[in-house]
Order: sequence, then structure tokens, then C-alpha cells
Amino acid sequence: MPTEKYSVDKIQSQNAIGALDAESAATLIAAASDVALVLDEEGIIRDVTVGSDEMAQEGCRNWIGLPWIDTVAIDSRPKVETLLREANGKLVRKWRHINHSSLLGADIPVLYSAVKVGASGRVVAFGRDLRANAALQQKLVDAQQSMERHYWRLRHAETRYRLLFQMSAEAVLIVDALSRKILEANTAAGNLLGDAAKLIGRTFPEGFDAENSQAIETLLASISAVGRADELRVRLATNQRDFLVSASLFRQDNASFFLIRLASVRGDTAESPVSRSILKVMEGAPDAFVVADVEGRILTANRAFIDLAQMTAEGQVRGELLDRWLGRSGVDFNVLMSSLRQHGTIRLFASVMRGEYGAVADVEISAVSVPQGAQPCFGFSIRNVAPRLNAQANVERDQPRSTNQLTELVGRVSLKELVRESVDLVERRCIEAALELSGDNRASAAEMLGLSRQSLYNKLRRYGLGDLELEPAE
Repeated sequence: MPTEKYSVDKIQSQNAIGALDAESAATLIAAASDVALVLDEEGIIRDVTVGSDEMAQEGCRNWIGLPWIDTVAIDSRPKVETLLREANGKLVRKWRHINHSSLLGADIPVLYSAVKVGASGRVVAFGRDLRANAALQQKLVDAQQSMERHYWRLRHAETRYRLLFQMSAEAVLIVDALSRKILEANTAAGNLLGDAAKLIGRTFPEGFDAENSQAIETLLASISAVGRADELRVRLATNQRDFLVSASLFRQDNASFFLIRLASVRGDTAESPVSRSILKVMEGAPDAFVVADVEGRILTANRAFIDLAQMTAEGQVRGELLDRWLGRSGVDFNVLMSSLRQHGTIRLFASVMRGEYGAVADVEISAVSVPQGAQPCFGFSIRNVAPRLNAQANVERDQPRSTNQLTELVGRVSLKELVRESVDLVERRCIEAALELSGDNRASAAEMLGLSRQSLYNKLRRYGLGDLELEPAE
């Protein structure tokens, strides 16, 4: 029955299509495939019909007269033999992937099916170009590999983060910004506040009295509003231990979280009356005082420095590079830091302070290096000497400066002004020397200097040298 039904369908198809001439059959074959090969009984290619420009560019017509099996890659030759055997033996036809060798480089993937036509034994192999599909498959493979590499990079980064998080000597908590629930806590946090595993899910702050809890809530609210806040000192209610609490806000997956750091405070140092007195003296000193790390980033600063920098609070300068306000230029600050690292101390280093809104003040800097301790740092004492320099300038305004004074002006005034003052200084010294050598004979002094008498008198009057009331007339 299946064979009989197949014969009936075939007859109906032939009646529907009608008789086709050779030209119509060739057009139909070209339209139905990207490339079609007409083969004789020996598998020799007798004609090639190309249905796409891409295949035409591969020189498919050069295959005419060659065995089909010689135009394909070695691994595709068994497939060609199978296609010819299926076509001649009237077996079930299958589409098979064949790779043609190309003179342009990469092989040409083509999906073939072979059909025997007519009583002449000719076989027509219909081919579909698979390069577009192969390109899509390659892009898919590349995308999958890229995703896997990205995934493993994330896994490695997460592993490093976990190790760093757990090995940190400081207590660190990750808290949900809305619910205040503790999501993660490292081992150090567990040692300070209790078992780390039991901290997960608890509300922060917990274990502090009402006053300290309110202070922590104010700290977190300030960070949520402005993004930063000064660290806060609080005391745990259970064991009366003091902590320094600092926090930062970050977002992840459209949610906000706090990264909270708890640093234990040693009572002997923090509670020392002498230490507290020193801190109060430094804070209230009229000279600016700054402590910076080895890179020059400000750790703490007193009110006098904040005023010179034209800022309003210590939190605005903490963490910033000191050369943002100190030094005539980056070179000036680098020389200061290099000398401090080399010698350990610096005294009366002349420089300037640049305020945030353009104010400039002449300053003298004394600094010391403190390499010992938990955090190596530098201490800077900065004195505003602008009033003193202005007073000296008023007294000596009409007097030429000495060489040392001119040298000190480098960086404060322009080169043109320095050169003018240097010329005046040299002229005055030469005139004084000529008058001394000539016994105050101005005619001889003018001759020694190569000047006319009138020019000499003009310069004497300019510098205030000699008595010119009885000036001779020319």
C-alpha cells in the first residue's frame, strides 16, 4: 500500500507540473538550490548551476570535468560516496554536510542531496550554502565561551572578595539600607559582636544603648543623604567596649546597602588625659596642623588649616591630597615630600596655601616624618607669614633687595620683575664701587662706568646716592 500511494502521488505531481524542457528544468534547479551539480554515472561533474552570487565567486564552474569526490575535503569523501550510492540504489535520500576545498582559504560548507534523473543515469546533486549558518553557529559558540569566561572571572573575583572579607582584621558588616538587616558579617565582626553566623538577619544597630543607637542611625541617615559622614565613636552596652563606626553606601541589583566598619578603640591611648590635651591643643592652635599618609593624603587637620583652605569641615579635606591646597605647584610639593622622606624633618620651608576660592597666603612649613606605628604618616605645621612679609615689604618698598631676598621671591613674582630688580641691584652696587674707587669724583666715576655725567646723575638720583643739591649744570 505505501508503494502504491507513492506512485499515485508521483503521477499527480507530474500531471500538475507538466512537461518541462531542459531550460525550464535548469531554471527550476538553480532556483531550488545555491549550487547544483550534474554528474554522470562515474561521478564526474558535467555541469554546474549556481543560484547565489556567493557561490559564483568561489569558482564553482571550475569543477566541471572533475570527479565530485576530488572537489571536497578528505573528511567529506565518504559522504559523497554515500550520496551517489543512495541516488543510484533508490535508497532513502538524506541531506549530508559536505565541505568543498576552496582556493580562497576556508572550506565551503554545503548541504547536499543527490537525485537520479532520467534513464541516462545522470545524477543531480542539490546544494545549500551553509556559510551563513556556520557564521551564526560560530558567533553563538564565541558568545557562549565569552559568557563562560566572564562567569569564571566573576566567580574568581567573588572568591577573592570572600577571602579578603573573612581575613580582614577589621570588623565589617553588610547591612540592608532599608530594613537595617545584617546580610553578611566577617569573622572579626563575630569576635567583636558575637558569633558571625548568629549576626546574620539581626537588626543593626543591636547591642548598643539608646543614645549610641540613635547616634549610629544619625550617621547612616547622613550617609544616605550626602554620601559620606565622619566616623563615630560608640560604646557597646554588653561589655562597655568602645568602637569607631564608619560606613559607606553602595548599590547592587537596584537595592542599597551599607558597608559598615567597626574598629576597636584601645582604652589606654584613647582615654589618656595627656593625649586628649594634645589633641585639644592641636585643634585650637592658631597655626595650621595636618597629618597625612605617605602618599600625601590628609588623615586629619585642625580648624586653622580648614580656614586657610577655605573649607567648612574636616570631612571635606580628609582623604584629599595635600597638594590640592599646599604648594605653588606640584613640583613644589614634590620637593617638600622628597626632602621629608630623605631627612625626616623640615624647618621653615617657604611655600603658599591656595584656598578653594582663590585666596593665596604665604606660609612657612615645618614637618616631621613618623615611620613607626600602625600607620606611617607625616605631620605638617603650617604658619601664615603673609602679614609679616607685607610689613617688611612696606618698610623696604623703596630699597633694592639683596640677592638672598631675590632668590626667596622665585615662584612668587614673575621672572620679568625679578630681572628688573636684579638689574637695579647690580647697577647700584657698580655705581657705589665706582664712587668709592674715584674718591667720590663723579666725573671719574662716570668715565669708569662708561656713562655720561648726566646719566650718572640720573641714576644717583634714582637710587638716592650722594648729595645732589649742588648738582653741576651741563
